[in-house]
Amino acid sequence: MTRDALEQRWLTLTRQTMPALAAKRGWPVRNDHCFQRILLDVAVGGCWYDAISRRPAYRHADAALLSRAVDLGEAVIAGSVDLVALNRQSLAWRGKRPR
Repeated sequence: MTRDALEQRWLTLTRQTMPALAAKRGWPVRNDHCFQRILLDVAVGGCWYDAISRRPAYRHADAALLSRAVDLGEAVIAGSVDLVALNRQSLAWRGKRPR
């Protein structure tokens, strides 16, 4: 997949597909930036801003990292990865508690 195609898939996943599924699946987040935070944090293994220095993060992440985040989003959509657990981990890395 080209870099442009990867970015387009990322934006479609996090701005359209995942928010559209959120209420149906009872996910604790609804906004695009929340999905982006969760997927990037897990792909990095900590707070994404410790690994990606510029914003927007998806544009400045290396292709391998962005690909991991996209694959993770696809797995969440497929139901093979638990978004609630990923959100808990992301918040823990940030010193926050789930609402």
